[in-house]
Amino acid sequence: MQQVFVNDNPVDNTFTILGDDLHHLSKVVRIKNGEQIRVSTSFGDNYLCEISDISSDRIIATIKEQVSSTELSNKIYLFQALPKGDKMETIIEKCVELGVYEIIPVEMKNCIVKLDDKKKKTRLQRYQTIALTAAKQSKRSIIPKVCDVMGFKKALEYGKNLDLLLLPYESKNGMKDTFEVLNSIKKGQSIGVFIGPEGGFDSAEIEAAKDSCSIVSLGRRILRTETAAICTLSMLMLKCEE
Repeated sequence: MQQVFVNDNPVDNTFTILGDDLHHLSKVVRIKNGEQIRVSTSFGDNYLCEISDISSDRIIATIKEQVSSTELSNKIYLFQALPKGDKMETIIEKCVELGVYEIIPVEMKNCIVKLDDKKKKTRLQRYQTIALTAAKQSKRSIIPKVCDVMGFKKALEYGKNLDLLLLPYESKNGMKDTFEVLNSIKKGQSIGVFIGPEGGFDSAEIEAAKDSCSIVSLGRRILRTETAAICTLSMLMLKCEE
């Protein structure tokens, strides 16, 4: 079943589909009258709809029933160090599927990638498109936002408004601290996760994060940055689906 996101509430029990979604449904999918799609609004409501009219300039979808949200009970913010190559695209795609609410690319001291302002803008547009595509594929109720690239200090300040901040790092207590933090999470809390770059967190960054972040472990093995992000989101998803 196709997924469409719209900015408006329904009018007369229908949605009008325009733009890229119109082209995709009519020209690529070649959807027909009577077929069903899932429509999510920017207000977080979700509907099962039936295509009732197709023309060259719009598609009309009539609501059959309202359906439940697919969102987690907690909003998860991923503060992801900029990785090299196309790893960020993989991280965004998989973490959107796993339920992330917002993704914040972060420049850290040991990041291999250094972006100028032009590249930041271009990549942000690409990243948001990937988030949209992944949200449609996984039937999300919202499109997770990909924020502008931030420095580490600014990212910590941004995260201080959240209920809980996690930073996976070497931990002398192994997974004990991780289990304790996961068990302490309450429904509805906002959670931030800081994932380091290929070169690891700088010691000064860990020191700066200690006052606001819970330092946790992801096990005895060293994970790649993209693996660490997906692993952490997977653990949180299991907790936040309760």
